[in-house]
Amino acid sequence: QVQLVESGGGWVQPGGSLRLSCAASGFTFSSATMRWFRQTPGKERELVATITRGGGSTTYASSVKGRFTISRDNAQNTVYLQMNSLKPEDTAVYYCNAYISPIIGYWGQGTQVTVSS
Repeated sequence: QVQLVESGGGWVQPGGSLRLSCAASGFTFSSATMRWFRQTPGKERELVATITRGGGSTTYASSVKGRFTISRDNAQNTVYLQMNSLKPEDTAVYYCNAYISPIIGYWGQGTQVTVSS
């Protein structure tokens, strides 16, 4: 059974930091490109960050570049999103995604991140 379990969300003041984790099981983690998305009510899900299977390449949305860092530990089947200098507009539900192929992908249940004073 495939599972992606996100954790680490919560409330933080503007300028603060959070580290999200996504623990994967039920598939070959090292074969998946891993991605973090986020979504706010009434808006489409937005791709935030991507990391390749070996972790050698990362890409970021322009809105988070320089503030967020995606990383992965293939031995622990976990992907992370370090979020620094958080802004109120970063408030969203953050989702972990495992991209296997154009027709195979898995989603976590999401974790809420709220940035406010």
